[in-house]
Amino acid sequence: MVTSEEVARLAGVSRTTVSRVLSGSGRISEEVRQRVLEAAASLGYEPNVVAQSMVRQRSRTIALGLFHVEEGLSFSRLGETKHHFYLDVLKYIEEEAANAGYDLLQPSRPLGRTPESYVRTLQTRQVAGAVMLALSSTDPRIPALVQAHIPTVFIDAVGQGPGATYVKGDHVSGARQVTEHLLALGHKRMAFFVGPSSNMFGMERLFGAQQALASAGRSLDPSLVRQSGWNMQQAYEAAAQLLSERRDFTAIIAGSDLMAIGILRALRERGLHVPEDVSLSGFDDLELASYTDPGLTTVRQDRVAMGRGAIQLLLRLIQGEQHLAPLILPTQLIARQSTGPAPSV
Repeated sequence: MVTSEEVARLAGVSRTTVSRVLSGSGRISEEVRQRVLEAAASLGYEPNVVAQSMVRQRSRTIALGLFHVEEGLSFSRLGETKHHFYLDVLKYIEEEAANAGYDLLQPSRPLGRTPESYVRTLQTRQVAGAVMLALSSTDPRIPALVQAHIPTVFIDAVGQGPGATYVKGDHVSGARQVTEHLLALGHKRMAFFVGPSSNMFGMERLFGAQQALASAGRSLDPSLVRQSGWNMQQAYEAAAQLLSERRDFTAIIAGSDLMAIGILRALRERGLHVPEDVSLSGFDDLELASYTDPGLTTVRQDRVAMGRGAIQLLLRLIQGEQHLAPLILPTQLIARQSTGPAPSV
C-alpha cells in the first residue's frame, strides 16, 4: 500500500504538507499543491481521510466544469461565440447555487494528467458535487465522475449512474417543429447546417428534421446537409461553399442562432433576400435573434430551467437520492420574419 511518506518523497515536501494538501487545509502554494496531487495520482495514493470526508462531511462547494478539456482555460473562452448560449445558463446555475448556500469552484487545471487526477482533485477539495457544462461526448471526465460516485449533473452532455444524471433540451422536437413550420409554408427543398459530426445534439436536431420530412412524405437530401462549427464565421464559410455549388433550395435550417447569423451574411453578399428568396431559421432563441434584420425564426431553449434545474437535481443527489431520471426540457418554435412562403418557381 502506498503511504503518504512516499507521496511526500516523490513531491519533495514534508508529510505535513501532503496532509494539508489532501485535506484542503492550510495555506499551500498552487505549485506545491499541484506537485503533491500529481505525486499522489502517479502513485495511486488513496488517503482514507478523503473517503471519510466524502461520506461524512460534504462541503458547501460545487465544482463547475466547462466545455471540452482540450480547450484549456474555460473561463477565457466564454467570449467565443460558440459558447454564447451558455452565458445565461451559467448565470442561473450561480443564482440557484447561491440561493441554496453553495459556492462554485472551477479548478484551474481541468484535467491534470488523467481523468482520475481530476476526480482526486475534487475529492481533495471535498466538493459536495459537480455540474459539468457542455462537455464533448468523448470527454474522459464523464465516465470518471460517474464511476467515482461524485454527485454530478451534466448539462448538454450525457452521463448517468447512481449518483449522476443530466439536463438537456428536447432537440429532436425542436427541429421537428421548425421543419414542420417550413413545410407548412410550402418549402420542399431545405438545406440543413449542423454542428460537428461528433456532437450528439446536432445529430438529434437532424433526426428531428428527418422525422418531420418523413411524416410529410419527403426525404432528406444528404447533399443539402452541411457540417460546420457552431460559430458565425464557420457557418458563413460553409454557406458560401454551398451557395457556390447550388441554389436549388428555398429554406435553410441552422443548428444555432449564431450559425444562422453567419449564413444570413453569406446570403446577402450573394444578393439573396430573406425570406423572399430563402427562408432562414436558427436554434436557441438568443436575445440577439429578435434584433437581426429580419427577426430570426428559431427554437427556444429554456436556459432558466436548464441552469436552475441542474442545481435542483444536484441537491437531490447530494442528499442521497440515486438513479434520478434526466431532465429533458421542452423546446418551442418562435416564428419571426426570417421565414415566409416558399417562392414560386
